[in-house]
Amino acid sequence: MTPEEIAQAQLDAYNAHDLEAFCACFHEHVTAELLVSGTQMLSGMEEFRKLYARRFSNPKLKAWVKHRITIGNVVVDHEEILGLSDDGPVEVIAIYETEGTKIRKVRFIREDI
Repeated sequence: MTPEEIAQAQLDAYNAHDLEAFCACFHEHVTAELLVSGTQMLSGMEEFRKLYARRFSNPKLKAWVKHRITIGNVVVDHEEILGLSDDGPVEVIAIYETEGTKIRKVRFIREDI
């Protein structure tokens, strides 16, 4: 799979609320951080799985890619996500860094929610 195909597969699983398929797109040592603040959101599959199990319990959760750029093993998505805030959709930049056929690191730039 190409980095862009991996990014699309995780998005499809996210929108289907398919935790197993979603987690399968990510490396067991995945990390996620908020880029602007430098805050680490999670480290490792156990934390990753817990976070997204909670998120997937919200039936309103859905994401759309407004723009996608791929350079080498990095995919940058400008996303709009519904279900993270009661105030409506949230704009997010997600930077997915792949290693082999898995996403190893995710960095987010997002509106305050």
